[in-house]
Amino acid sequence: MKLLDIQDTVLLVIDMQPGFYPPGRRDVDRSALNVVFENAAWVVEVARRLGIPVVVAEEDPEKNGPTHHAIAESLVEPRKIYPKTSFGVAGDLRIMEALDSIDRSTTVLVGTETDICVCHSALGLQEAGKRVVVVHDCVYSPKAAHDNGLQRMQAAGVELMSAKQLLYDWLPTLGQIREFRKEQPQLSYPAHFSL
Repeated sequence: MKLLDIQDTVLLVIDMQPGFYPPGRRDVDRSALNVVFENAAWVVEVARRLGIPVVVAEEDPEKNGPTHHAIAESLVEPRKIYPKTSFGVAGDLRIMEALDSIDRSTTVLVGTETDICVCHSALGLQEAGKRVVVVHDCVYSPKAAHDNGLQRMQAAGVELMSAKQLLYDWLPTLGQIREFRKEQPQLSYPAHFSL
């Protein structure tokens, strides 16, 4: 697979809503979920600093609440946040119109849940002719559902990469990485992986 082109990439945030996982859910590994929220917030902030457009989809926000605050705080005004009524974004005309209006052929996905909404979105976007990349350490489903989703997407030809790999694709030279670290020292060393 070729490296990602920063000028041809849009970031899609899917259902990164803490309310999706109320306290009563016993199947949720809270520590792992929090790491995913932190990683995704880092990716969104990096995208913002690099000028990469970000689109956010929220499933049933009246019930599940808004997107995680750390992610929402990094969005550029006017925020592109859309309610999602299909498990996959390809089933929502407004979200697809928003993505198409950006006119970039590669969509990078972060979100929940790996096996359903992220997977359905990845497959639908791929069918619509997009290059689709899922950031595997920025997606979450409880227990085996996470791996099941990753395996299904990979079998369908969806690309998987880590948040670290994503940054190095967006900034593929030593000079670019050094400049990024100099200009954005707070983003240079995320808590859960080293650059």
